Amino acid sequence: MLATTLALEASTARIEVQCLLQKILHVPRVYLLAHPERFLTEAEFTHYSELLQRRLHGEPVAYILGEREFFGLNLKVTTATLIPRPDTELLVELAVQRIPSHERCAVLDLGTGSGAIALAIAQACPQAEVLACDASAAALAVAQENARALGLSNVRFVQSDWFAALGTQRFALIVSNPPYIAANDPHLALGDVRFEPVSALVSGSDGLDDIRHIISHAASHLLPGGWLLLEHGYDQAAAVRSILLQEKFTDVYSARDLAGIERASAGRRGLDE
Repeated sequence: MLATTLALEASTARIEVQCLLQKILHVPRVYLLAHPERFLTEAEFTHYSELLQRRLHGEPVAYILGEREFFGLNLKVTTATLIPRPDTELLVELAVQRIPSHERCAVLDLGTGSGAIALAIAQACPQAEVLACDASAAALAVAQENARALGLSNVRFVQSDWFAALGTQRFALIVSNPPYIAANDPHLALGDVRFEPVSALVSGSDGLDDIRHIISHAASHLLPGGWLLLEHGYDQAAAVRSILLQEKFTDVYSARDLAGIERASAGRRGLDE
């Protein structure tokens, strides 16, 4: 029924059912595989049925479970935040490549949401000093809770609408997974995004309003030679590269994800600016 209602592959439906069972039983997946004969109590079955109905109505598994794994980290997620996705791990990988291994490096994560990018960078690079900002106080609260749970002390948080509250602070690296979906994109009515915060998804008629804003203001918050790394839509790489070049960024390039899609683009502030 789950696979038919949500048009899921049987293997995916099976994994989701197992995730719901793990939630109510408070056990790892290996327990389910090792104890197929286990019967649910009446209370457990009632709880499971409630979770299953939520999923059958399309609610994302991550919101039902209240968590999602990202870059090896288990993160709390709520409806105040986007659900971290594997595609975004490319942005973290690109950032880590740009962070020196044995010296302080100031990193800014714009629109941090659950804190996924900032926390993954902070975990992978203890020498980095990460500042994570978001306009949403509710999202920041989730990100801060995730940082405490992970025991990360090299990340700070500030409520800011992009660069608005950052004053004259400058960074060696700025990363962002901003909203980049066009307002009339039909995908907004499909799948998990129906339940995610619209403000974290939609950015103008072509999906590039926030990316334009970030690129146009980034240079004044980058150290000479600093990098700006942006995630964007599957068909936006050429447009993002063009905007970076218009704003005088150098060494502009796009990187492909595991599916071969240009999923992130980057540019560097000139050394003599």
